Amino acid sequence: MAAPTHGAVVVGVGSSDEDLQVVREAAGEAATHGRPLHLLHAFNWAAALQAPSVAVSRAAAEDLLERAGQVVGEVEPDVPVSGEIVEGRPVEALIRASESAFMVALGDGGMADCPDCVPADAPAVQLAARAGCPVLVGRAQPAPQGPVLIGVDGSSSSQAALGFAFDCADRRAARLLAVRVVEPGRPDDGDDVLAAAVARHAERHPSVAAECHTVRGDPSTVLVEQSRSAQVALVGARGDEPWRGMLGEVSQTLLYHSPAPVIVVRGLEPAPPVGT
Repeated sequence: MAAPTHGAVVVGVGSSDEDLQVVREAAGEAATHGRPLHLLHAFNWAAALQAPSVAVSRAAAEDLLERAGQVVGEVEPDVPVSGEIVEGRPVEALIRASESAFMVALGDGGMADCPDCVPADAPAVQLAARAGCPVLVGRAQPAPQGPVLIGVDGSSSSQAALGFAFDCADRRAARLLAVRVVEPGRPDDGDDVLAAAVARHAERHPSVAAECHTVRGDPSTVLVEQSRSAQVALVGARGDEPWRGMLGEVSQTLLYHSPAPVIVVRGLEPAPPVGT
């Protein structure tokens, strides 16, 4: 039976082992944030009509959801789970769900295992560019129990991402690593810019151990390298321009090449100043 997605973590479920891994990651996010999990499978009617039996194809889709539900029960038995089969493309279905979801999740389609790939039309990239809420892009392999990594560039988009990252770190009882990267040749206001931003959010999350680092280099390269030891990497959608249908260079590069799961933070307002 279809269930409302309001406030849920919604995860796209396919037939590969990678899809089951992202179900595990999405279940972990649901448990971390105290949200229900909604399993969503997009059913291809055109392909089903060409199969020997539509009923068999539909049964296979139902089996996928049942198997995914069993996986959730194994890793996060206390998370409420619902499932739904919809007609159409997975990306479009998840974009629709993102209008009322807390977070939507999808596997990366193997991007992280292809260092030379830059598939701008990949489903995970399309979803991260067009969703109305934060997007979790899962990986085929589990991440280490490292820090929560957040890239900060001073934009309003990254400020919203920083607040979300603090909340993630707090709920995980994890260390927060905030990194600001200054490209060679560009002026630098110093560590005070990053430290002040982190301090504002740290007042709301006193139990989070936060580190700040301002380094020179290529932002994409630095953040991908830092993500190798992170349990999750977060980034704003697009600097000062978090419009639908667009991703910044850094967020795209993390989606393509970070070995850690990536959360592209969008659809959120920056947190108000402390004391308001």
